[in-house]
Amino acid sequence: MRTRTATLAAVGLAAVAVALALIFGGKQTPDPAKAEAEVPGEPAVEIISPRNGARQTSHAVVVKVAVENFAMAPGQLGREPQLGEGHLTFSLKRVPDCVEPKKLEDAINSPVGKGRLVGASFDYARYAGPNGVLAERIGSAGSYSPATRPEIFYHGLPPGFYRLIVNLAQNSGMATQFHSVTNFQILPRHNKGPKPCPEGKVPSAKAAARLE
Repeated sequence: MRTRTATLAAVGLAAVAVALALIFGGKQTPDPAKAEAEVPGEPAVEIISPRNGARQTSHAVVVKVAVENFAMAPGQLGREPQLGEGHLTFSLKRVPDCVEPKKLEDAINSPVGKGRLVGASFDYARYAGPNGVLAERIGSAGSYSPATRPEIFYHGLPPGFYRLIVNLAQNSGMATQFHSVTNFQILPRHNKGPKPCPEGKVPSAKAAARLE
């Protein structure tokens, strides 16, 4: 008799549990670890090559970047901004051979702001190929080259020190806060380096080293 009572009690409790599950939608307690994994992280961009401090004799460079949590949207270039999508902007400038100390200090204190060391731009069609052509078409030549793929090819670069900034940009072209920077050097052939700097100015080699 006791066994039968216990069985009926167990069946009753099970029925109550099922009823409660139906009433409250049958939801299970969420797994915090799983929920955290499903939340996308912040967008990010990282320059893979050329690595910071690289030195080469070739006058051409293939820039490759890695992009996370940000979708390339080729068909939306120049259109309204959309969350989590857009394109890349590449800005390549050659560090001047001789730099005034005051300008160098401003660049060090504000590496991606208005005070950064601005040199000659190579974001034109003759250097940046199809991306440079697109830059001229949208009016950004001399400022940046847009790209809808995580790479760009520059060629015909003279010897010197270069600073490259890559930004994630909205469809409209407006840059976001997410960027990556690298410095690299193209060595002169036959050991022909730049002329000595006038007294009081900083050679580009030292300037680039301080900007890293």
